[in-house]
Amino acid sequence: MEFSHDRAGLRAQSPALCNFMGTSLRRLRRQWRPLCHAHRSAMTRFRPALVVAALALAVGAAQAQTKSAAAAASAPSKKAPAKGAVASKSRKPATKPEPKPVEIAVPDATQQQIAAAEKVFYGKYACEFDQTIDIAANPKHFGYVDLKLAKSDWLMKPVVSTTGAIRLEDVQGETLMVQIMNKSMLLNVKTGHRLVDDCISPKQREFIEAQRALKATDAASAAAAAGAPLILATAPAPAPAASAASTAK
Repeated sequence: MEFSHDRAGLRAQSPALCNFMGTSLRRLRRQWRPLCHAHRSAMTRFRPALVVAALALAVGAAQAQTKSAAAAASAPSKKAPAKGAVASKSRKPATKPEPKPVEIAVPDATQQQIAAAEKVFYGKYACEFDQTIDIAANPKHFGYVDLKLAKSDWLMKPVVSTTGAIRLEDVQGETLMVQIMNKSMLLNVKTGHRLVDDCISPKQREFIEAQRALKATDAASAAAAAGAPLILATAPAPAPAASAASTAK
């Protein structure tokens, strides 16, 4: 069916046009009605399942929120540490691992060193302030001496000084021990101060006691000499005058 495009033709053909439009609409309704009915039936059929699924999702979300809230409430609250605790922790010095001892190449002892080692007073020394020093021959290096003070120990080289004193020199150049007949003392040559003084070994104590006994003997002898009578030598008496005259004759 063809229609006119001008106004007069449209007016003349309007009943036919309305009839055509109505017929077309009725055809469309008949074509779409089964589809709409199928859609409605499908929606009616699956509506309960969709409702149940939506409810299940809502319930799961609510349970998850409840569990997270309960866990947050039951978890212990972390309080900020007190300022005093932080300060006390910061004051603690950090512990450093103890350095491993370094092996030093030690030369063989000379004859002079061996002779000096024979003059060393070995054994335990009693020092000032109830300190002790222990001196022993080193078992690994012949002619060397081990010196121990508290928790420190050194390997020492014996040397005879020009004054006759025995010097125990640290092979690492840190300490020096001077031994004379009546006492010994240990020095730190790097810092220039004494580590310990008035150290006396058993042999040095024997020497001190012998010196005291000798002084006591000398004092007793001097006292005895001062209390004895003094004897003076006298000149011979002159001869009589008569005898002298007769002799002259």
